[in-house]
Amino acid sequence: MAQLLRQIARSTIVPGRRTFSAQAESSTGPSFQLTDVQYEFQQTARKFAREEIIPVAAQHDRTGEYPWDIIRKAHSLGLMNLHVPQDLGGMGVNCITSCIVAEELAYACTGIFTALEASTLGQTPVYLAGNTDQKKKYLGRLLEEPIVAAYCVTEPGAGSDVSGVKTRAEKKGDEYILNGQKMWITNGGVANWYFVLARTNPDPKAPASKAFTGFIVERDWPGVIPGRKEINMGQRASDTRGITFEDVRVPKENVLIGDGAGFKVAMGTFDKTRPPVASGAVGLAQRCLDEATKYALERKTFGVPIAHHQAVSFMLADMAIGVETSRLAYWRAAWEVDQGRRNTYYASIAKCHAADVANKIAADAVQIFGGNGFNSEYPVEKLMRDAKIYQIYEGTSQIQRVIISREMFTQKAESA
Repeated sequence: MAQLLRQIARSTIVPGRRTFSAQAESSTGPSFQLTDVQYEFQQTARKFAREEIIPVAAQHDRTGEYPWDIIRKAHSLGLMNLHVPQDLGGMGVNCITSCIVAEELAYACTGIFTALEASTLGQTPVYLAGNTDQKKKYLGRLLEEPIVAAYCVTEPGAGSDVSGVKTRAEKKGDEYILNGQKMWITNGGVANWYFVLARTNPDPKAPASKAFTGFIVERDWPGVIPGRKEINMGQRASDTRGITFEDVRVPKENVLIGDGAGFKVAMGTFDKTRPPVASGAVGLAQRCLDEATKYALERKTFGVPIAHHQAVSFMLADMAIGVETSRLAYWRAAWEVDQGRRNTYYASIAKCHAADVANKIAADAVQIFGGNGFNSEYPVEKLMRDAKIYQIYEGTSQIQRVIISREMFTQKAESA
């Protein structure tokens, strides 16, 4: 199947193509019809999600066990590392196709999906800013075997305030000596390598755009010390840990672009990864809607299914509105990426809207299930716990609003 998907991708995916549409290149505008390749990826991901992930999702939620079996199967099917360029042996799949796959996987379990997506987050800085040798070595390694990467930016005292990062790297000869602590790193204990953001300019007044440098750091280097696995409210299948770096020797060959370019690399990464995160939230919201609709058509009160009561039917209608508008938002954000345009504005809208909607829909699904919804034997209890993190990781909903408003004001000033 992986080979078949690769053949389809190579024959149909063209960089910069308007991937909303299966119509000819001469189309005057986007269409909401999937291309043939998008449909193949969607159906493969859907079948995999329902047959391989859903049956084991509850077990992984209870135990917190990292889903290595799912990782290996997804890798063999070609459902990982989709954006790795074709000249490196990857499929070179565009952003919107990756998002379509992400939505299907998240529908089954966002904890397992996050384990997969966090690897994409970790490798995106290398994809965007790495030189040829770095890409061949580190992206190529991910293609060769079912391993994962991680993105190390957040710290105990620096989450949304990335400019507050205190991890430092001091250049000594042809190496950098890395010291510091990261926190809430997804895939932190299982990653083969990390993208790490560290301060290289000791001047506390240096602007963020010049103060930080991005590094590729291997997990098995001396001084790299993952902490204990955190037991989180939801998405428990993912591996979240703190990581300490003690005098880690990083060769200059593992610097991305050069000294002072790290902040730009880190922020540019989010523009590319927020659409897939939004699509994951949509997958969860769609699952909530499906479970709630099915239950509402089966559960009867006063002699009729509760779906026939306006109070419930209107809740379901509002849930459908939220799913559809969130999906449109991430499609637009991903489409902007595929046009080669900066998508900061649309990426933040998609991530913020999808996260907030997913949380509301999950709460409404629990409400429709009533007492059963509060019980762990029914699926919506887990979905509600899993939803919350979407308003927190990869930039909180509040930070997304800061970005959106800032982009609005900048656009207004430029047009004046």
